Amino acid sequence: MGETLIQKLFRNKLGKTVKPGEIVVVDIDLAYAHDGTGPLAIDAFRELGSSKVLDHSRIRFVIDHASPSPNEGASNLQLKLRGFARENSIKVYDVGEGICHQVIPENEALKPGMMIVGADSHTVTLGAFSLFATGIGSTDFAEVMSSGKLWFKIPEAMKVSLTGRLSPGVMSKDLILRIIGDMGADGATYMSVEFQGDGVKTLSMASRMTVCNMVVEMGAKNGIFPLDEVTARHVDTSGLRDKSIFKPDENAEYAISLNYKLDELEPVVAAPHNVDNVKPVKELEGLEVNQVFIGSCTNGREEDFEIAAKILSKKGVKKGVRCIAIPASRKVFLNLLKKSIIDKLVSAGCTVTHSTCGPCLGVHFGILGSGEVAVSTSNRNFRGRMGNPESSIYLASPATAAASAVEGVITDPRKLLGGG
Repeated sequence: MGETLIQKLFRNKLGKTVKPGEIVVVDIDLAYAHDGTGPLAIDAFRELGSSKVLDHSRIRFVIDHASPSPNEGASNLQLKLRGFARENSIKVYDVGEGICHQVIPENEALKPGMMIVGADSHTVTLGAFSLFATGIGSTDFAEVMSSGKLWFKIPEAMKVSLTGRLSPGVMSKDLILRIIGDMGADGATYMSVEFQGDGVKTLSMASRMTVCNMVVEMGAKNGIFPLDEVTARHVDTSGLRDKSIFKPDENAEYAISLNYKLDELEPVVAAPHNVDNVKPVKELEGLEVNQVFIGSCTNGREEDFEIAAKILSKKGVKKGVRCIAIPASRKVFLNLLKKSIIDKLVSAGCTVTHSTCGPCLGVHFGILGSGEVAVSTSNRNFRGRMGNPESSIYLASPATAAASAVEGVITDPRKLLGGG
């Protein structure tokens, strides 16, 4: 029997063949934590009796969750993070530089086949770059800082075959929400979700990041795309001799296999209060919206704001609706400025602010009021996620979110783009 992509990556790292369920210990190539998890990892590091990080060149801190700090408590946690970083010569991406899952691939030399961990569940985003990336807890992060290693159970693999091309107004967010809706919140628990097929080549790197970002919402250990021409434009392939490592064998064995025709997908939303409560937009059209949030590590990249601006420029944000737009990094923000996209967003009535996680987890910049309804491009809609347990969150693509901001009700974006 052949090997899945995840088996090949671990074999390449360990120098031996591995099977699903096998327990292994591997060297970690890069690990990062943010201001929400980093301070806890520092406490755990000291409880381990460690005094110095083993290899500071493999550790990164990012201040993004409460950025800039909205209160004294957050400020003190960030001081703790910066102080530990100074003591151990750890590089810090500070306030305004962006969200960790965007900042790391923008600034670090990612290579296919790397083993990356982050003290945040959405570290799985980086699987778009044909590498293993997964979220870990603060205690495990402390162990990585201390030893440079971590144990894993080799995951079973789930194959998702893609054909065709997404239609105008349908985005990769619709694809991953559809998959989560089909699988359920625990349908892929501890699996490696491997995307294959001719449809893969039609997805941009930003779109792949969106897809990988949300595999954890169906319980997956990681998501990963194969190495192709799109990936090669964003990673360091120097010294890469055997590219077969980054494609599964044709006779590989999968626990689950799914097939999706991209051109047959339609806009969908995840209705409150679970990410797998996925419904076609047409079933919820007309539901009044109070706030729209476009951004986060899921959908805060250039292509997301480009389509949002295209839709918002038609009529602007409807009076009475708040539309908040937050690019995922300073680099994204600057590129949007150069393209005059920020101008279009502001002129349309959006509130545009610096890169932060902010409203996604209900820290600041958009906490909802009781009874309010939000359409958000982020990744979770659990009760209270955006700061108020008495509010409702509908997850959607940037296109659907923008269309809903224009109309003031949940709207199929194809109606504003000339299709659907």
